[in-house]
Amino acid sequence: MVTQPSPAIVAQSAVRRLPRLALLLLCAAYVLAGFIGREPWKSADMTAFGYMLELARGTGIAASDWLQPKLLGLPPEVDALLPYWLGAWAIQATSGWLVPDLAARFPFVVLLALTLMASWYGVYYLARSPQAQPVAFAFGGEALPADYARAMADGGLLALLACLGLAQLSHETTPALAQLCFTALFFFAVAAAPYRTLWPAVCAVLGLAGLTLSGAPTMAMLLGAGGAAISFLEREDAAEAADTTAKPPANKKRWAIGLALLTMLLAGMATALDLWHWRISLPQEQGRTWRSIGRLLLWFIWPVWPLALWTLWRWRRQLSNGNPGRHLALPVWFAAVSVGTTLVTSASDRSLLLALPALAALAAFALPTFQRSAAALIDWFTLLFFTGCAIVIWVIWIAMQTGFPKKPAANVVKLAPGFEPSFSLVPFVIALAATLVWAWVVYWRTGRNRAAIWKTLVLPAGGAALCWLLLMTLWMPLLDFARSYTSVVYRVVSIAGRPSCIEFHGLNRGQIAAFQYHGKLALRHAEKMPACPWLLVDADAQQSLPNAVDMQLWTLRGAFRRPADHSDDVLLYTRIPQ
Repeated sequence: MVTQPSPAIVAQSAVRRLPRLALLLLCAAYVLAGFIGREPWKSADMTAFGYMLELARGTGIAASDWLQPKLLGLPPEVDALLPYWLGAWAIQATSGWLVPDLAARFPFVVLLALTLMASWYGVYYLARSPQAQPVAFAFGGEALPADYARAMADGGLLALLACLGLAQLSHETTPALAQLCFTALFFFAVAAAPYRTLWPAVCAVLGLAGLTLSGAPTMAMLLGAGGAAISFLEREDAAEAADTTAKPPANKKRWAIGLALLTMLLAGMATALDLWHWRISLPQEQGRTWRSIGRLLLWFIWPVWPLALWTLWRWRRQLSNGNPGRHLALPVWFAAVSVGTTLVTSASDRSLLLALPALAALAAFALPTFQRSAAALIDWFTLLFFTGCAIVIWVIWIAMQTGFPKKPAANVVKLAPGFEPSFSLVPFVIALAATLVWAWVVYWRTGRNRAAIWKTLVLPAGGAALCWLLLMTLWMPLLDFARSYTSVVYRVVSIAGRPSCIEFHGLNRGQIAAFQYHGKLALRHAEKMPACPWLLVDADAQQSLPNAVDMQLWTLRGAFRRPADHSDDVLLYTRIPQ
């Protein structure tokens, strides 16, 4: 079979190594910012932590079963097991010397780091594919395969870090981050299978089993079946036959068969654990619109989606010849499954999160096809956008500290009433250092440096990391005040104290976990004949309250609103003495 010509034209001088120390520091700053120095946030973060804490303690009105986690008898909204186990084990392992919410985040720090590592190696092995190689020059000088693959992997990792939707969801202790990590591990496994044996096999088992146990068994089955089909149907051409680093075709077939058997085995495990649940719903059924989903697709996967579309266009000849190669087929399949899931599930942002490693890989293959004008456009847009965002963050922080400028300070008071700003030296120094590094990166990028194909994504990745780091340092007290439940819990405790028990009605899982953890309150479901002196009610559940309790036995004591959220009121009732 004749191989279609590659659109990539890359000289050896364009694949110079991105400094490892700089890349590691960028990843470390991005990973750690957001996990350290904050309370659990509303609502998925707090909810997941509540289940972890219940498992770790094994106490309560009804002790949680490790195979059926419960929070005061309520099952989790996401039918996951492994993420709750990881958090609970970390809490148990660090009991007595580390606060539980910080301990629960440690496994998720590792999961995010593994996501970045697996994505880098996944792009690396995809770029090693003969069909992904750049055009050979008549007199030599084209990029060597290993150097080209390393440079492409650097570009893919930078593209992943630049995704706007990655920041918040990847720093929450929820099943979504676990699903992202295991998706990335399986992506690496299929990408590296033609070149390695042990680690792809290990990561394939971990990836599919982890996805199944993290609440996404259908995703695991689709990705597993697609990975097996891509490996089995992939045809060998002359360039691939000459690649001595790749496995023989027979080994690839055995890998595909093994992957199919693993997928069926895990389908049986999901059935045995009752992890299959129907959650398909079209946007209109959940109050969403196609327009809102379109907006989500535009900003959540920015800036990789334009690059991914450009890749599909520039490599279209390979896509249309019936043998596109795994460097295109694999990320297209992973992205298609995740985007398709986004369209038919209510948790659209968390489903779309799983597409980011594959879309970043596609974005990387756009880099060797760019013209200088396109790269300059990306640089200038990114420079203006992220520099403007950083300036806004700094200005609002200064306004919080000094009251000047007056308008931003007034907006903070309006949006977060009751917030009292404070100055902390360490976060300020970190934010200042990050800003200075950004200024140096801008100076370096706009200078006359030797061309490197990953240079186009330095500013997007660096800008995204800078703004995330500034938010998690300068704005952390404000975000903690606005997004955590602590202020509401402490106000309730200041009135009710810590009685032997307190009844509740209509509280969501996040509120239940917050009152149990921050307030150390012993909650019970409300009954007609109350056994507790206090009653907590979510304001949205007032209509059903008379059906649950005898309102003649209760009197309203106060209403409490979480800052910056006018739809999250909690009502406190006290029992009338008889």
